Amino acid sequence: MRPPSLQSQSVSDAFNQQGWEHEIVEGREVISAVFEAHHTRVQVFAQAFTQLNALSIVGETAMPMDKMKIPYLLELLHRANKQMNLGGLEYDLDRQRVVFRITNIFEKEKFDADIISTMTHCTIAEVDRITPYCSIIQQTPEDLIDDLNIERLLLREDLIPPVPDDDDLI
Repeated sequence: MRPPSLQSQSVSDAFNQQGWEHEIVEGREVISAVFEAHHTRVQVFAQAFTQLNALSIVGETAMPMDKMKIPYLLELLHRANKQMNLGGLEYDLDRQRVVFRITNIFEKEKFDADIISTMTHCTIAEVDRITPYCSIIQQTPEDLIDDLNIERLLLREDLIPPVPDDDDLI
């Protein structure tokens, strides 16, 4: 097995600085970690693209959905994406998982630990933030799903997890 690139090593170092348990995926420039958030468990993958000097962080959580409700879920994710400046939400139809993806291109080969940490926090927060909205769609009875107003659903602030203090950050 070849040694990790400077880019991947800087991601691992940043995770270590935060005290985050993680694994290096053998033979790939990928680091994997699991975080317990407010609403859900978030699987995180950090992948370094050495030729581009880029890092993508992907967070995902299981969200099985009845086929007839998938259009409502996709509308929810689309509307949520319109409100974002960084990253984007997706739904993996094959694996039935809600996914958030964010990418940054770095100037130097050694990635900045603060940026890695911020990207990871953002990924966890966005997956955790959207989960209760997805769950409402998931739990809405089929005979009432047509009455669900996705725009109004996204306005519900009671579903948003509390913002942690700096001391409480993961």
